[in-house]
Order: sequence, then C-alpha cells, then structure tokens
Amino acid sequence: MSIKDLKPQVVWNNFYALTQIPRPSKHEGKVIEYLYNWGVSHGFETIKDDTGNIIIRVPATPGFENRKGVILQGHMDMVPQKTSDSDHNFLTDPINAYVDGEWVTADRTTLGADNGIGVAMGLSVLEDKSVKHGPVEVLVTYDEETGMTGANCLKPGVLKGDILMNLDSEEEGELCVGCAGGLDASASFKYLKYNTPAAHKGLRITVKGLQGGHSGMDISLYRANANKVMARILLPAMEIFGVKVVSFTGGSLRNAIPFEAVADVLVPEDNLAAVRTLIDNIFGEVKAEFKESDPSAAIYVDEIEAAPKYIQSSVMLRAVKAMIACPSGVIRMSRTMEGLTETSINMAIVRTERGNITVHSLMRSAVDTAKADLAERIRCIFELAGANKIEFKGGYSGWTPKLDTPMNKVMMEQYQKVYGKPMKIMATHGGLECAIMGAKYPAWEMVSIGPTIKYPHSPDEKVNIASVARTWEYLKAVLENVPTK
Repeated sequence: MSIKDLKPQVVWNNFYALTQIPRPSKHEGKVIEYLYNWGVSHGFETIKDDTGNIIIRVPATPGFENRKGVILQGHMDMVPQKTSDSDHNFLTDPINAYVDGEWVTADRTTLGADNGIGVAMGLSVLEDKSVKHGPVEVLVTYDEETGMTGANCLKPGVLKGDILMNLDSEEEGELCVGCAGGLDASASFKYLKYNTPAAHKGLRITVKGLQGGHSGMDISLYRANANKVMARILLPAMEIFGVKVVSFTGGSLRNAIPFEAVADVLVPEDNLAAVRTLIDNIFGEVKAEFKESDPSAAIYVDEIEAAPKYIQSSVMLRAVKAMIACPSGVIRMSRTMEGLTETSINMAIVRTERGNITVHSLMRSAVDTAKADLAERIRCIFELAGANKIEFKGGYSGWTPKLDTPMNKVMMEQYQKVYGKPMKIMATHGGLECAIMGAKYPAWEMVSIGPTIKYPHSPDEKVNIASVARTWEYLKAVLENVPTK
C-alpha cells in the first residue's frame, strides 16, 4: 500500500508530496518554491518573506468570521540522518517512505514526519473545504532544525492571528504549553601533525548501532552517546599503550544524539593484541551498561593502512580528557512536571580537521539560570583542558507555560469530546519555535499538538498511522470551536 492511499487522504497526499522534495536544513530552496506555488495555485494569499518563511492565508468559513484568528505552524526542513549502508543523497533524492504495519517509516533514512506531517495537516486545513474555521494562516518556517532561523528572522506584525497552534509535537494526547530554551557550545583545540614512526599499525575503530535520537525528546532515555563511548576507549589506549590518533569523527547534527563515531589510530606493533583486548573489554562494559537502551550497540576494529601523519598526542589527549569530563545527558529533572527533563546537554559532534579538534554540544534548559550555570561548567572544563577557543551562540529562552488561557480550555474540552478521556498538559524538553516567535507576538495564546512520532532525528523515525487520523479529527474539532474575538 502506498502512503497516498492512507486515510485521511488529504493529509497523506500532502505529506507524500513533501517526501518527494529534498529539504534538509539550510537546503530548502525546492520546498520553498513548492509551498509558494501550492498556495498560489489554490488561489490563497501567499507570502514568502526575505528568509524563506511561507505564509498562506485564508478567510473564515461562512459563519465563523467572529472567531479569533489561528496560525497553524510547522517547519519545512527535516533532519538528514541515514544508516552507514544507505547511499541516499538528501540534496537530490526523495524519501522512500512506506507502510510498515501500523506505522509509516523510511528506508534507512529519517522520514521527515518531523515536521512534514504537521505541515501537511496545515495545508490540508486550507485545502479541505469541509473544515470549519475562523481566519487561518499557515506559517511554514525555514531551517528550524539547525538554528530556528525562520523563527528568529520572523518579523513582528506580519501575522494577523491571535492564537499560535504549533503542529510540531510528537506524542498524541499531549497538549504542550511550554518548552526548554537552548544554547550551542563549541570548543576547539589547535594541533600540529607529526610523521608516523616506524613499527606502527593502522586501525579503524567504529562505534555504531546505537539508538541515537532527538537530543531533547530522547535525552531522558539515557541512550549511549557514540562520542563519549569513543573517548572512553581512546583515553586508556593512548595513556597505557601509546596509541596515536589520526582522526576522530562522531555525530553529524547538533540536536541529534550521536549514534556512530569513527576513529583512525596508529598502534605500536608490539601492543596491537593488547589494544584489541582493551577495546573489547571497554566496549563490553558499555554493552552491559546500555543493554536496555542500546541493545544493538556494536564495535568494529579493522586493520587499515597506517596513515603517514598523526595528531599531536599531547593536544589529542587533553581533548579526549575534556570529552570524558564534559557531561552529556540529563543534568536535572523537573521538580514541577513529573517525567520532564529540566536541564540537559548533548555532546553532538566531534571533528578533527584543518588543524582543529572541535567538540560541539547543545545545552537545553527550561530555567535560563540553570542553562547559564551549565555553560560556565562547560567553559571551565574546556579552559582547564587548554582549549584555544570556546564559543557559545544561538541562545534562546524557553516558553513559559500558561495553563488557564481560553484556548487551552477549548483544547481540553474538545479532546474530551473526541477521545472520551482527559488530555495531558505538559511541557517539552525539545526546543520549539513558539518560544522565539512568542517573544515577538507577546499577545498570542500558544499551544502545540501532534500525532505520535517515534525516534525523530534518527533513521528509525516513524509516525503512527492511526494517530495521524485521530489528530486530524481533533484538529478539525478544535478549529470549529476556537473562542470568539
């Protein structure tokens, strides 16, 4: 069965169209063109701003002119993650989405349901003439995943609506009314390269098979971080057996828990067997510690041709020690919302290139002072390790929950009617554009909903088919009952 045959067909057809358009973050030119042409071809007022955000505006259906205006919002870009055996090109190839039982998933790549399914629902509201609603604007933002660029560049006064309904949540039955803020950290160590001495063998160490996932939504699942695992292996290998590092590559996205890391090393011939034993022993410990969260964790140690040069060992050792010392994972759980992560950090990307060892991390917190304190902790660790450059950028505050708004009441009442049970009010540890845009439109009421999506930001990403159908029915009921002005 094609996903275009699923119900509600209008939603799945719009989502299918998005899967056919390459749209990794910062490469959204084709999808911007598609969305603009889609709005114009349907006869809707359509705007493309200077950043690439798309706004499509329609008037109220007859009889609903006195309702507050609603902005249905999602982001156009997707996280480009794939398995090591996939030859998919995210800049040119469509996503191969298919039905797998109760789910829609993709062939060894991210699916792009985050946030393609939300965008598809927004477009479907405009397209489906049976949906009753007040004035509606669909806002599709540019480059959410790697910097929230579209939200940051959105100008005040452009949107006319009173209520922002973000469609980027990933758990059906939850009404999100708050989110964490974020801050990017980057530390760099300059190094020289030295000629490989005689009697050294080349090895490639590959950590793979980890679950990875969204560094906000999945950080509390305590999954292994491939960069941390690799550092844990390299430290004793360097200190005890004189292993020299040629390169270290781990992770690829600031907001994804790294599920693979690769290091090329040089090992003194006399220590080759002992180093292999050391690697096996340490990875055995890792497997035991993460047997529930990462049952498919694997390590491969392959002999390769010895590289002619290696990274200055004194610098590499300091960088590896800093990676060991630097936290990655949950720092503190919320004291006000059960099960919610308050503060976390993800050591997302490690690179050794152009004379620099660079470690990128993403910090999140619902409490700005806690985020600032964590940043100081990271600064101190890397300064003590001798990093040449430490930068913090891309910071944004969280979205503070407001529980007693008229729109929240509508959301709860309609959920009870559609589902026959109470809706859960929650906040997310993920970063939502609501926080940034709400600062520019302080009079907005803001809510966030969505169908159930599992493992976003990883090649295992999938969206529940029945959940999409139920969320669509719920969305229609909410729009029909939006408060009056």
